[in-house]
Amino acid sequence: MIPALRPLWTAPRAPGAPARVWRDWVLVGLLVPTAVLEAVLRPDVLWRPLALAVTLLIVVSLLWRRTHPLAAVAGVFGTLAVVDVVVLVGGAGELALYTSVCVLLLPYALCRWGSGREVMLGLPLVVVSAALGIAGTYTGVPDAILELLFVLSPGAIGAGVRAGAGSRLREREQVRVREREQLARELHDTVAHHVSAIAVRAQAGRVVAAVDPAAAVDALRVIEAEASRALTEMRLMVGALRDDGAADLTPQRGVADIERLARAVIGPPRVEVELSGDLDDLRPAVGAALYRLAQESVTNAVRHARHASQVTVRVAADDERVRLTVADDGELQGRGATGYGIVGMTERATLLGGTLDAGPGPDRGWTVAAVLPRAGAAA
Repeated sequence: MIPALRPLWTAPRAPGAPARVWRDWVLVGLLVPTAVLEAVLRPDVLWRPLALAVTLLIVVSLLWRRTHPLAAVAGVFGTLAVVDVVVLVGGAGELALYTSVCVLLLPYALCRWGSGREVMLGLPLVVVSAALGIAGTYTGVPDAILELLFVLSPGAIGAGVRAGAGSRLREREQVRVREREQLARELHDTVAHHVSAIAVRAQAGRVVAAVDPAAAVDALRVIEAEASRALTEMRLMVGALRDDGAADLTPQRGVADIERLARAVIGPPRVEVELSGDLDDLRPAVGAALYRLAQESVTNAVRHARHASQVTVRVAADDERVRLTVADDGELQGRGATGYGIVGMTERATLLGGTLDAGPGPDRGWTVAAVLPRAGAAA
């Protein structure tokens, strides 16, 4: 195989191809009676039974265009090629119903969802079948070129849509990876603090062990407690790796820093913070996550909430969970829950065993609500 074509040949199928959905059944349910009525009522249809059978084959094949794109293309365009050869030999002229124009959905689905191997095997079938059909009604080179481009244009559109979707998918994955790296960095700093305390206490215990055994025992108790905390934080490590070896010397943020974050915002809108419940003994990773979620939500509200006068940040804790709610009173026009900021926040909340929802508020504005367990996710 030509080396330049090898990446295309080995390309996998596009992810997320939906199976048959209700729209497919509606489409087929509309096209089948349309084809039957056209075959019965049109006076100029040649070979009516054959034309109707071919059209019904095309319509039914649409149900498998995403799950089996090459099989659908091979079955339909192979049949069309045979019919076109018969028509050319018999000199019957054009043999097709208007309803059969839905065949253009098959090249689109092939290039949108098929693997590289399927695309490279299926497109030649489309070209051959289209060329035979054009030969049966040939009126000149310009018309033939336009007809061929018309048949292939859905495939080009499908390839373009696929490329755009793949680019968005890669960007979303990069957001998730960055969020995991940030979380790993924060957890690393927390565990490093505990390990440093263990090392200091161990050195002190070794020095005083000979002259004051009781002090050495106290040092061992502290080491045991710090080691237990360090292990708990280590269980929150989700496998995310840091992308560099540099130490992050910035102090880790927590719930207490949310109020300072609010004061740093120069309104409008005005940012108000309400804290309630026991927020003093949260796990460092949970506190850092609450701060990051509040920071991203407030930043989004300040940037995108049109005509907003106030952003309210509420943090409420009970014995098991902490709930963060960030709501604004701005307009909803042009706002959605599919941005990469929402992706990153959802990833962070999920990694800690929590949930995050974002959407329009009950009256107006936008609301982000996150619920995190106090102790973080289980290992």
